[in-house]
Amino acid sequence: MSADLQPTLVGERLLLRPLRPDDWPALRAVAADPAIWALHPAHDRHEEAVFRLFFADALASGGALVAVDRVDGAVIGSSRYSFGRAAPGEVEIGWTFLARSHWGGAWNRAMKRFMLAHAFIFVERAIFLVGEGNLRSRRALEKIGAELTPRVLRANVGGREVAHLVYAIDRQAFATSPLARGE
Repeated sequence: MSADLQPTLVGERLLLRPLRPDDWPALRAVAADPAIWALHPAHDRHEEAVFRLFFADALASGGALVAVDRVDGAVIGSSRYSFGRAAPGEVEIGWTFLARSHWGGAWNRAMKRFMLAHAFIFVERAIFLVGEGNLRSRRALEKIGAELTPRVLRANVGGREVAHLVYAIDRQAFATSPLARGE
């Protein structure tokens, strides 16, 4: 079975669909908030030129999804699947950001629940890379049941090397988790 890295995933309040070029204005408006990126290794992603590169990379990746609030149709963020840094049997879920109006757990949990349920159709394990200083994202991953692994990957971010911690959750752990049940 081949992996569909750009599915359309629909929930009561959230829609995840493939990112399109015409999503630029709405997604750029969300990403322009510097507070979203304050703890992120790429803390300058709120700048238009930097975000333009991120957006182009997301489109080219073949795995980017845009998040839409189904109540009002507003674009509220995005996320992405990738096999690039994953080991065999794994997929990476990452590059996730949400508008601050949708922070607080419910939206991120729904996004991760949909993405994990879809990923476990074709892999055994999902990984998440997080800058070691990004405590907000680390806590969010721990809340959904992802566990810190001993793996650390290094990446060049804005001309400097940044350590990324690797969190993981496997199919079996997800299947028996409160997250999978929508709790």
